[in-house]
Amino acid sequence: MLAVQVRSGLVEATHQGAFAAFDASLNLVAYSGDIDTPFFLRSSSKPFQAFVSQEFGAELSPIELAIASSSHDGFPAHIAVVDAMLRRAGLSHDDLQCPPLWPLGGEARDILVSEGHKVPRPIWHDCSGKHAAWLRACVASDLPTDTYLAPDHPIQARVRQLIGEVGDHDVDPMGIDGCGAPVHRTTVRALARMYAVLATDHRFREVLGAMHRYPALVSGVGNGDAVIATALDAAAKRGAMGCIGVAWANQFGIAVKSFDGQDRAAAFAAASGLENLSNLSETVSSSLRGATDLKVLGGGATVGRFESRLELTLL
Repeated sequence: MLAVQVRSGLVEATHQGAFAAFDASLNLVAYSGDIDTPFFLRSSSKPFQAFVSQEFGAELSPIELAIASSSHDGFPAHIAVVDAMLRRAGLSHDDLQCPPLWPLGGEARDILVSEGHKVPRPIWHDCSGKHAAWLRACVASDLPTDTYLAPDHPIQARVRQLIGEVGDHDVDPMGIDGCGAPVHRTTVRALARMYAVLATDHRFREVLGAMHRYPALVSGVGNGDAVIATALDAAAKRGAMGCIGVAWANQFGIAVKSFDGQDRAAAFAAASGLENLSNLSETVSSSLRGATDLKVLGGGATVGRFESRLELTLL
C-alpha cells in the first residue's frame, strides 16, 4: 500500500500501488508492492520522446526542451513557447494532431473563458509541446509531418526502440495515448530503471537539466512532480492514471504507480519514498512538503491528511 486518506480520524480511501528505486549503477535497491504489473507509461515517457526529437534535429532550446517534456497546465507562458516552437519551423497550430482540449490547470481555463473563448483548441492540450517538438524534428529531418503519430513513422519507431532499451523491457503490444500518440507498456521496475538512466547517462544530461531548471514549464506551479524537481537536483514527470518517474541526478531513479489511478497518491508516495531512502536535510524535506503534506478539507478547513503506508524492502 502507498497511502491512505484520512478524514476526521477515519480512513476513507486506500491507495494500493508499487514503488521501486534503482541506483546509479542500475541496480534495484528498494521496492514495495508488485513492481512487475504492466501498465502504460503515458506521459512519464516524455523525457525520452523529447530526447528523440533532439536526435532528429529539432534543435530545441532548454525552455523548449522543458515544454517538449511537459504535461503543461496551459497557462499563457506554456502556450507561447509551443506557438514559438511551431512558428520557428514554419508550422502552425493546424499541424498539431493532438485533439482539442481545455488546459489542465483550472486557473488557465478561467483565463481563456474570461477572454471569451468558447471551444477547446489543440494547442491548449497538455501534450502540445511534445507534438510541436516532433513536428520540428520532422521538418529538420525532411520527414512527413502528416503521419508523425503513426507507429511506423521513423520518429515513433525510434521512441519505441529507446524506451525498450532504457527500461530493459518489452514495450509491446502498444496502445494509443490520450493525445493520439503511441503509448508503451511498462512496469514500475522498468520505469524506475528508465529514470535511473535519465539520472546518470550523459546522453540525457540536456533533457535532465532542462526539466530540473524549468519544472513549472514541465508541469505547473504546485503540482507534485514540480515540487519534487524543485526540492532536489532532479527531474520528475507525472503520467496519467497515477504513475510518476523521478530522476535524481547521479543518485536514484524512482517510479511509483498508484493502481487506482490517483496522481496525487503517486507523487505523495514518490516523495515519501525519497525521504525514506536518503538522509535529506531539513531544507530539502521542507521543500518536499508540498508533495507530502496533502490536506483533506471539510467546510474549507483541514480535517485530515494523506498518511504514508509505504513499507520498503531494501536490497
